[in-house]
Amino acid sequence: MGEILIGGTAAMLICVFLAPRFIEWLRERSFGQYIREEGPEGHKTKAGTPTMGGLIIFISISVPFLILNDYDWRAVGVFAAGVGLAAVGFVDDWTKVIRKRSLGLSGKAKLVSMVAISLLLWYIATEQAGLQPTVRLRSLDVTIDLGPLYPVWIYLVVAFISNAVNLTDGLDGLAAGVSAIVFTAYIGITYRATGATDLALLAACATGGCVGFLWYNAHPATVFMGDTGSLGLGGLVAGLAIMTKTEELLLIIGGIFVVEALSVIVQVFSFKTFRKRVFLMAPLHHHFEMKAWSETKIILRFWIIAIACSAIGFTLYVQSMK
Repeated sequence: MGEILIGGTAAMLICVFLAPRFIEWLRERSFGQYIREEGPEGHKTKAGTPTMGGLIIFISISVPFLILNDYDWRAVGVFAAGVGLAAVGFVDDWTKVIRKRSLGLSGKAKLVSMVAISLLLWYIATEQAGLQPTVRLRSLDVTIDLGPLYPVWIYLVVAFISNAVNLTDGLDGLAAGVSAIVFTAYIGITYRATGATDLALLAACATGGCVGFLWYNAHPATVFMGDTGSLGLGGLVAGLAIMTKTEELLLIIGGIFVVEALSVIVQVFSFKTFRKRVFLMAPLHHHFEMKAWSETKIILRFWIIAIACSAIGFTLYVQSMK
């Protein structure tokens, strides 16, 4: 337990103390955020805010994790998925900055990258960590053997969750705060319930990195995590769910991420099918912005819901282990 506390605290402090120099470095090079034209009008004032802050998050996670862990293959697989997706996000962010536009990597490039990362996670999970190609539905007390379809399942989880976290990253501190809450739940799941110390260490480092980043990303943000952070954190969340066989419970634990993604799916489907919008704007947090909720109000309420979801998900996990 001591290493877990040390890792999480170290990650937080590394992020807090390194971020100012990094933010200044980004400012000097004009590595600022480009705001899409169709977004909320109030967001245009955020144009130029330094982005790619996800680099600091992953540096702060990586240093204590690589020093303190025992290199359990489950933790290595999750870490590889997170770093791999953070690298994809970095290229995406870099492309936006260099080309001075709000669009980065093509959809095809992201698809190929996610497939490759998912296959790597599948190989490590099944061949190195010894996980069975199964999905556990705790609500029904059923385990489904996917066999050769297991890599497809892993890709679907990785793609959905990483994009869901990316969609949630639309308000100052929203994605970082919700991610910290979700990772805290996974500290409990991986350590208390399963004794997977290395996974718990990684979850703690991710929690610490997100909390440290919030020092500068809270409203009004002085730095954004960019796709580097949101895709990378999504990769860590997806990896933790896969390695702990909690993909079903992640729908509850990561309820905010799921609802944000579903709001976009519903909006697109409704508009293309019926030419009508269900929400004033998607993802969901923009809907509340359009209803004149303050950014702080939306963020705090989403955090409260995230805490409730994570607590419920953790409780259900513990109950299912009895």
